[in-house]
Amino acid sequence: MFFSFDGTDGVGKSTQMERFCDALRTRGHDVAACRDPGSTPLGENVRQILLGSGPETPIGRRSEMLLYMAARAQLVEEIILPALAAGKIVVSDRFLLANIVYQGHAGGLDIAEIRQIGNVATTGAEPDLTFLLDMTAEAAGARISRQLDRMEQQGDEFRQLLRTGFLAEARRDPDRIVVIDADQSVEAVHAEILAAAEKVLSAT
Repeated sequence: MFFSFDGTDGVGKSTQMERFCDALRTRGHDVAACRDPGSTPLGENVRQILLGSGPETPIGRRSEMLLYMAARAQLVEEIILPALAAGKIVVSDRFLLANIVYQGHAGGLDIAEIRQIGNVATTGAEPDLTFLLDMTAEAAGARISRQLDRMEQQGDEFRQLLRTGFLAEARRDPDRIVVIDADQSVEAVHAEILAAAEKVLSAT
């Protein structure tokens, strides 16, 4: 079983993913948690380039997308597929959906092309269910109190395009992407996530 969390920055993905993994482990499941990009030596190095680079290292949208794909290919090969083969539940902080939205819907690249490249990078691996944590762009932006990374520095208009793109993808594939209202208490959001996950887990 493979779950992922996604949404604009500031919606509480990290908090909810940690609570979700803890809940799964409490129920006796063996969980492999990862982040995309990251969780492998290559992925962490690529993550630093993508998120930590300053204006002295310009990164075009196509290069940006391909760097994410390279990190994801390594993540799938090194962590996700072996964990699934071992019967573990994989939970990832972002996956291919993020590329489709960030570089496609918001960044202007061809979405069908991103899907094709993504299929090569992931060898077809995809989450059984993605929790899309959603709130207004303004509310999400106001929640970020730390220093912004390179992707987060692209402003409110970009953040609104992201939200619109995420919701469009959820409408396109409602069986695999469940929209969770993130503008609630942490406990209420967690309860909605568990309820959505239970439907998938009980069907296996």
